[in-house]
Amino acid sequence: MCLILIAWQQHPQFPLAVAANRDEFHARPAARAGFWKDHPGILGGRDLEAKGTWMGVSRSGRFAAVTNYRGGRDANAKESRGALVANFLMKDLPPGKYVTSLKPAGFSGFNLLVADREELWWLSNRDGGTRKLEPGFHALGNLLLDTPEIMDVKAQFEGTALAIESMFSLLATAKIVAPEYGTRCSTLLLAQRDGRMQFAERAFDPSGADGSTLRYEFSGTN
Repeated sequence: MCLILIAWQQHPQFPLAVAANRDEFHARPAARAGFWKDHPGILGGRDLEAKGTWMGVSRSGRFAAVTNYRGGRDANAKESRGALVANFLMKDLPPGKYVTSLKPAGFSGFNLLVADREELWWLSNRDGGTRKLEPGFHALGNLLLDTPEIMDVKAQFEGTALAIESMFSLLATAKIVAPEYGTRCSTLLLAQRDGRMQFAERAFDPSGADGSTLRYEFSGTN
């Protein structure tokens, strides 16, 4: 199960904090987090098959992430779900306008989160609508927002210090380890009120062993 945990407007220093596990087939090629050569204002990992991403941020303070909806694969889907994230980060549309401009029927089942410094929105094409999220703690797996199977880890997140290692430790409790499909990486974002961003990604091999941890810290632009 992929997992995205969000604290939105809950901390005096960090208006946005994100902790996420990416679960995927180990054989699917992907690049580690970094600034993209073709779009140097975007930071994130990259799916090397479809060129999208599961989670990323921009220097302008935009954030987006997507999870697949369980059992929601559509053989007739025209685009990769990772394009939903990449396209938001490349554009300058406000989050609400972006999600309402989409044609979600053209994708396999998904949950999408998009935010700038002012708004956080959620869209699922298995829920039939969009929602602007209020300040609070939110959690996504591979069903809909805040469904029962993720309430325990969400409650733990609410009591976790917004610090890099504390958040990595929490994500480790939800890690999936299996030879073919499992947690490929954990990714953290701490967006500060002054525009600075901390971004960290820790990789795992198929046995679940920790790989290297990449860290970025940069000042956002308006």
